[in-house]
This record gives sequence, structure tokens and C-alpha cells, in this order.
Amino acid sequence: MNTLRPLFAAALLCLGTVRPVLAAGAAAVGSDLKPDRLTTYRTVDGIELQLHTFEPSGLKPSDRRSAIVFFFGGGWSSGEAKQFYQQARALADQGMVAFSADYRVKSRNQTTPFEAVQDARSAIRWVRAHAATLGVDPSRIVAAGGSAGGHLAACTGLSLGTAAKTDNLKVSSTPNALVLFNPVLDTTAKGYGAKNFNPEQQTDLSPCHHVQKGTVPTIIFHGTADQTVPFENAERFTRLMIDAGNTCVLVPFTGKDHGFFNGKFFRPSSDGTDYAQTITGTIEFLTKHGYLSNQR
Repeated sequence: MNTLRPLFAAALLCLGTVRPVLAAGAAAVGSDLKPDRLTTYRTVDGIELQLHTFEPSGLKPSDRRSAIVFFFGGGWSSGEAKQFYQQARALADQGMVAFSADYRVKSRNQTTPFEAVQDARSAIRWVRAHAATLGVDPSRIVAAGGSAGGHLAACTGLSLGTAAKTDNLKVSSTPNALVLFNPVLDTTAKGYGAKNFNPEQQTDLSPCHHVQKGTVPTIIFHGTADQTVPFENAERFTRLMIDAGNTCVLVPFTGKDHGFFNGKFFRPSSDGTDYAQTITGTIEFLTKHGYLSNQR
């Protein structure tokens, strides 16, 4: 932990520059927070998977804005896109084109994590393929998510899983950066979700087992008291990333349990403090890496 605390401090250097934006975003939570549009990015087995899109003010198709695609949590079994509506709106207000993506889950679609990862890859690929009409810069696309959704985002960043047969494989499904909230990073018995995989598949979609040089810049927000997804996995993933020469910032939240980052829109009982700190850290990280500068 001690070696990681400087990374935590570095992630939150400029709180004062972001507070007015967070205050405005908090005011919007009391209203009926809805996406600006819904767009189908993939149809599979008769199911339309949609991107819930939040657009910045004044967006034009000719713009080259950075984009972020969020994936909800729920153990690959449940969950809904509105989990990240508040974060998506906050980042759209900063100038990004923000999406919260549907994907197939076990409770609704009788699917496994493999199908969920395939959908996530299709979502990133669709945004990049349609960048010219979305007002998006195809070289500045971020994947993000929480818990199992964080796992999906990490898998896209590591190019894990298989592509859909209907996807245009000439377009990359690998994002340019990752923002992860208490993500599943080890799918073996040492992490979370081993029961969802056959023994021979235990590491096929396990991010900790596939880190390599060249993995995209990553920030991880994780509670040290997480009883669902072990904080130690985030520490291990961070060490593996740094040892491979990659950029990875781990922001520990002392004493916080799973799902601490959710905003009031999704978890009304939240006081909003942890949400504010994670979205501030996200903005700081994205600004540092050129995703929230020169927006037009």
C-alpha cells in the first residue's frame, strides 16, 4: 500500500479546477437524467444492443472529440446501463462524447462472460468505425466500467476474447485508455467469478494473466475493504503493468467496499463524496493523457 499512495496523491492534484463541474453535475442528478440518444450498435439473436449516448454541448459531426464507453457491473449476470449515466453526463459536460453500453448478461440472455466480452469489443469497434459521424476522434476512445463491466473494459484493452463474426475486423476494438472501478482482474479462485468458467478456461479472460508491454494507459479506483473483488488483485495488476513498462495508476479508497463509486442517481443512499472523488480523478487522468484538452 505505501508504494501506491503517491499514485493516489498524483491522481487528485487539481481538485479545485473540477469542483464547479461536479457541482453542476450533482444538480442534474435531481432531474430526470436521460441520454441524448439511443443507438443500436449490434443486433444478435434478435436482441438490439444499444449505446446510451450523452453528448457535449455544441457537438458537430465534423468534431474530433474524445469518447468514453462505460460498461455496467453485475457479475456478467445482471445490471443496466443507467449505472453510469451520472459519470457519462459529467464527462460529456467536460467535452467528451460519452456512452453507456448495453451488453448480454446471463439473467436476461443466458450468456457467459465470453459473450459479454464479445459485445464490449463490438461496442468499441462500432464507435471507432462511426467516429466520423459521431464527432469522435478514433484515436482517443476510452473504455471504462465497474466490477464485471470493469472486467469487460480491461478485456478490450488487452484484446481478450473473440470478435463477433459480423464485426468489421479492419477496425480495431482496442481502446486507447482504460478507466476501471473495482474491476474484476483475476477470474480464477484468487479473484472473482471462477464459477462462470470451465477449469480449462479459468485464465482465458483473466486480465492479470495477459498483461504485456504496450497495454494502454490505465487508472483503477478500488476500495481497500472490497469483499467482492479483492483489492489485492488491483495491486497485482498494477505491479504487472508497471513492470511491463505500461502506465497504470491505482487509486485506493481506504475502508471502502464494492460499488463505493456509484453516484446518487444510481444509488440514492450515497452521499456523493466517493463518486465526486472518482470522477475528479478520472478527469485528472484523462486531462493528463490528452483526452480532455483541445476538445472541439
